Amino acid sequence: MNGPADMLERMFKLREQFMNDLRENDETCYPEWPVDIRKRENQQALRETTLRGVEELFEALQHLKNWKTHRSDTNEDFDRAAFLEEMVDAVNYFFAVLILLGIDEKELFDSYVKKHEIIIQRLENKAKKRDNPKWEDN
Repeated sequence: MNGPADMLERMFKLREQFMNDLRENDETCYPEWPVDIRKRENQQALRETTLRGVEELFEALQHLKNWKTHRSDTNEDFDRAAFLEEMVDAVNYFFAVLILLGIDEKELFDSYVKKHEIIIQRLENKAKKRDNPKWEDN
């Protein structure tokens, strides 16, 4: 491995191999990919897979025990390994959605960088407005 890009590529390949292995045992678990997004059954499969990822996020949140501001007692216990395991489960489902759509690691990375640049520009514009109330977005 030469770096993070290789790691992202490996994560995609591991997830896709797992999906192929699942389909060998039960071809109904995932539709063939890349899916035709116009078809209802494919949108249903994407929705179901995404919701499974959301469920895993909720499972991860169960490991956060000290977030309630209205409680006077505190629970500082945190099982990092269990939390991370649930987050990995969530990421795996989200990778599956991307794979089903035919999105690879390069397209994801490029889109991520593009969105990052947009939000950084928003922050910079907000700071400019704060520092100079007469400044306008172009």
